[in-house]
Amino acid sequence: MRHSARRGWPPSYPRFDLTRGEASSACPPHWVLCDLWAVARRWRCVRCGISDQSIDLGVASVRELNQRLHDLEEPGTTWRIENPRGAHAIACGMKVAAEIQIDGHAGYYCAGMNQLANITVHGNVGVGAAENMMSGLVRVKGQASQSAGATAHGGLLVIEGDAAARCGISLKGGNIVVGGSVGHMTGFLSQLGNIVVCGDAGEALGDSLYETRIYVRGNVAGLGADCIEKEMRPEHSEALAKLLEDAGMNVDAGAFRRYGSARELYSFKIDDAEIAAP
Repeated sequence: MRHSARRGWPPSYPRFDLTRGEASSACPPHWVLCDLWAVARRWRCVRCGISDQSIDLGVASVRELNQRLHDLEEPGTTWRIENPRGAHAIACGMKVAAEIQIDGHAGYYCAGMNQLANITVHGNVGVGAAENMMSGLVRVKGQASQSAGATAHGGLLVIEGDAAARCGISLKGGNIVVGGSVGHMTGFLSQLGNIVVCGDAGEALGDSLYETRIYVRGNVAGLGADCIEKEMRPEHSEALAKLLEDAGMNVDAGAFRRYGSARELYSFKIDDAEIAAP
């Protein structure tokens, strides 16, 4: 880590800014004396809560966190976010293949717009986790609120617990694997990709979906408009087994049923219109 000796300080004890190794506008100058041989491996500035690869959101702001993550250029970096305290928009807009560990519960839109990064939440997440994800992996060790994985174009979202209503709404090519059950209207208006539910599914599953494939191991409370159960062919079983393996789910692919679009809503039919009397 870079350091700068200052006038009047003993040469053997250089002064450190523990955020960037120097004074910066993000963290006002607040220097400490450190013996280089006695210092701990992971530095943390007691004022701003930021160390070399760790941020304490009990001290730092989400804006500071996300800016630091957006500034990353080298892939393979590992960052740990401590005390998230349910804050919203944590680790949004990642564009580098970094490893992000969030130690606690996160609020709305956690890991939204993710590209390339591998993000793990050791807790629950609020509305819209991994929404509009493009690539990478987002893993939630707990439960997920509504609209998890909404509009995701790519990548893999793994929810080890349950997911609430509208999981995978308007999915556009991403993959979602839920270890527990999902709420009503899961897969609503979903267009492409896969939704795997290892538990049960609520009412209106796959309502008005297009070409998304939905796999459910448990009971389905009800199917939405234009969603039907379909034949589970060998290619589907193979693709499902691969998804379960990627998600780390030790579940038999043969225990699932497949649901998809009946394709009856693709085009307008005059017979479906109600013509008002003159």
